[in-house]
Amino acid sequence: MTIEPLLQEELQILRDQVRHLQGGMVASADGMVIAHDLRDIEPDGLAALTAAAIGVAQRLTEATGQGTFEESLTRGTSGYIAAYSAGRRAVLTAVAGPDTNVGRLHLQARRAAERIGALVDAAPRQ
Repeated sequence: MTIEPLLQEELQILRDQVRHLQGGMVASADGMVIAHDLRDIEPDGLAALTAAAIGVAQRLTEATGQGTFEESLTRGTSGYIAAYSAGRRAVLTAVAGPDTNVGRLHLQARRAAERIGALVDAAPRQ
């Protein structure tokens, strides 16, 4: 049994809970797409960029004594890209518009990342 339908459901729940969320993706920590609901963004490229950004963020948190990576938020002129650690093997990436309530995004995405991490960690490695 594949976990992709369960991950798709989690992404849809997150979209329903956060206004102005443009899409989400679950990828492996090394940049392989597991599931996504992105419409106008190429998922493979985003997964690779997220893996690179997470690598830098991990080194940054370790170098400054802030522990292990948990999440990252990037703000651009047209919105936000947030990445959340999802268990031991995955990352949840959320793309949101400029009018997104960032506090709500963090609240709901952290919860989703916890559920997604449990699903991915419990699944057999491919």
